[in-house]
Amino acid sequence: MYKRTLIYILGWVLLVEGLAMQLGTIVGLWYKEASYRYFLFIGLALIAVGFIVVINRPKKFYMRRKDGFAATALSWIVLSLAGALPLWMSGSIPSYVDAFFESVSGFTTTGATILTDIEALDNCMLFWRSLSHFLGGMGVIVFLLALIPKLGGNAGINLMKAESTGPEVDKTMPKLRSYAMVLYAIYCGLTLIETILLLCGGMCFFDAVTTAMSTAGTGGFSSYNSSIGYFNSYYLQGVVSVFMLLFGVNFYVYILILTRKIKAIFKLEELWYYLGMIAFSTIIIAVNIAHIYPSAFDSFHQSFFYVNSIMSSTGFAIDNTDKWPELSKAIICVVTCIGACAGSTGGGFKVSRVLILLKEVRKEFRLIVHPNTVQTVKLNGKRLSHEVTRNVSVYLIIYILFVLISTALIALDGFDFTTNLTSVLATVNNTGPGFSMVGSAGNYSQFSILSKIIFIFNMLAGRLELYPLLLIFVPTAWKKN
Repeated sequence: MYKRTLIYILGWVLLVEGLAMQLGTIVGLWYKEASYRYFLFIGLALIAVGFIVVINRPKKFYMRRKDGFAATALSWIVLSLAGALPLWMSGSIPSYVDAFFESVSGFTTTGATILTDIEALDNCMLFWRSLSHFLGGMGVIVFLLALIPKLGGNAGINLMKAESTGPEVDKTMPKLRSYAMVLYAIYCGLTLIETILLLCGGMCFFDAVTTAMSTAGTGGFSSYNSSIGYFNSYYLQGVVSVFMLLFGVNFYVYILILTRKIKAIFKLEELWYYLGMIAFSTIIIAVNIAHIYPSAFDSFHQSFFYVNSIMSSTGFAIDNTDKWPELSKAIICVVTCIGACAGSTGGGFKVSRVLILLKEVRKEFRLIVHPNTVQTVKLNGKRLSHEVTRNVSVYLIIYILFVLISTALIALDGFDFTTNLTSVLATVNNTGPGFSMVGSAGNYSQFSILSKIIFIFNMLAGRLELYPLLLIFVPTAWKKN
């Protein structure tokens, strides 16, 4: 493993995070909160360490796939470890394990929290939680690729592969740094539009910015205990609903729109299955919960909001979903696992992988009926290689093992099965809320330290799509050859 390149990338991570903390300093000074100094001094320390590292730039940026995976996994771990310091040292979260949990939940855009009274936090701490969603949403490595000169070519594509969501990254991707810059421009543009629309609905500037950042990262941290339910407005909740849907879409769709290749959008199977599943789930749940709410519009509004919240893996809530019927809860669990589109800021197994698996099943049945025919699996009209379909199948096996083992370990705390299973699904899929004790009105504060560490591991593994995090525990991966 090329450790000099790895250290250089980690130096940039610390430098960027230290600069980001100064935004927390500005917010703290604006609201005259003493806790601003934790962002100021910790941020300056990170900037100093990062600067010392990056000025000694390696002569060559050679990085194989395993190096990219390791660099990405360690970057996210370092980012979260440092990001927990202001929360812990300020006393906002007295336990470092809890602060680390909150930090990981923020950067991985999970939105699970151990806080029982969110509104007790200073504004600068609330801002940092939402900012962590924004930084983690598009990906820290994508940001570095857009920022660092000459970090392209072989090193860049292997870093992009390690962090990007979905079955694969296009190997023919031209001008990687320009591509990363376009992605961030779209990301920031959508966030700005949402902020303006929220301001038009009467939301204050601080709430509009933090809500938009949490939506953009599909994270779900809110400044209020009742989440988006605090804003008793169909308009504001509707805006958030629509943007949760938009951020769950593959960002390649927006690139096609910008380049006026509208016809190509209609060939994207994943997009239409994603929208179809949202529509189908919304209608079924709306009918199922109609007896709970005063009107058909209210039940549809609740259903549309929560389906988008969960399928995009954002995790915002406007009501306590534990009172919903079991059918609605079952559908929510299914869309939790499926998640958003590949190439989006959302989590989950990804719609594209589900599509590939379904097509593989169909191919096998056709081979049973017509054993002498040649059957292929296509996505968006393109034939998929055996390597891609094999990787998806292996990913499913690892994913299931993750869920089973984690659920068994969490069960040591002695909580009910619904809590155990949905808390694991919510953390592995970076969704945040589950049901029962970890429902939309609950939190993760009552779990043991062991369970919280397992959740931390699950959140990181889910955000990095398992392989990068697992690879750092393989001894042979650290050998240079």
